[in-house]
Amino acid sequence: ETVRELEKVVTCPDDEVKPIYGICMGNQLMGLAAGGTAMKLPFGNRGQNQPVLNHQNGECYITSQNHGYVIDTNTLKPGWKILFTNANDGSNEGIAHETRPYFTAQFHPEAAAGPTDTEFMFDIFLDACKKGQKDYQITFPARRYEKRSEERRV
Repeated sequence: ETVRELEKVVTCPDDEVKPIYGICMGNQLMGLAAGGTAMKLPFGNRGQNQPVLNHQNGECYITSQNHGYVIDTNTLKPGWKILFTNANDGSNEGIAHETRPYFTAQFHPEAAAGPTDTEFMFDIFLDACKKGQKDYQITFPARRYEKRSEERRV
């Protein structure tokens, strides 16, 4: 029943669109509502230091995970795309809608395993909520890192 209700939400008329950010089980529910099927992983992805690749900007994040199922992205309806992939086993770690402000993460961005690798995802979601645009596209810009200079002691 939950998936059926979520299907109604993600296919609502354009003037009723609200941002959605699904985390962990939220990723699986959104994946099912997007037409995907859930598959059991042989061993599950559990623990800290799980590398996840971002398909939008090519970055890799260190994440905490605790799940035994994955969404088969080959079964998603048109309009959905892969957002994150586990670098260890190639399993899906998140999806996004191509035109609506819907995105997910199978891992736990709130766990700060990196320790701050994925905290920006909450800023992206809040920005989508503030803008309130039906066609707001979720994008994760590549972050810039400053190289630290070290003093040399002679």
